Amino acid sequence: MNERITFQKNSVVVDAVGNHRNVWEDYFSCFTYASTFQAAENTGEVTTEERSVTFCCRYCSELACVSSTGYRVLFHGEIYNIRSVDMMNYQREELKFQAVREVR
Repeated sequence: MNERITFQKNSVVVDAVGNHRNVWEDYFSCFTYASTFQAAENTGEVTTEERSVTFCCRYCSELACVSSTGYRVLFHGEIYNIRSVDMMNYQREELKFQAVREVR
């Protein structure tokens, strides 16, 4: 495990006026093994590249509650949306996250 990643959590913040906004806050940072990028093309009106990465992290209580709906990953300055979380047969040794780069 030689790369550092940061998990961010989506939360709602209320400002002074009372408006509710969704913001991404840093949740947890750890070391990971990142597999090579897998690139695919999505065809439609515009052809776009989709790059996905698989992150393998050691099991810990902070990562056990990470889901694909309320969390995302920062890796090498880019944002990755978590597509799926693999608990590796619930052995509590490592977790595998499949993520896709967010196009900005």
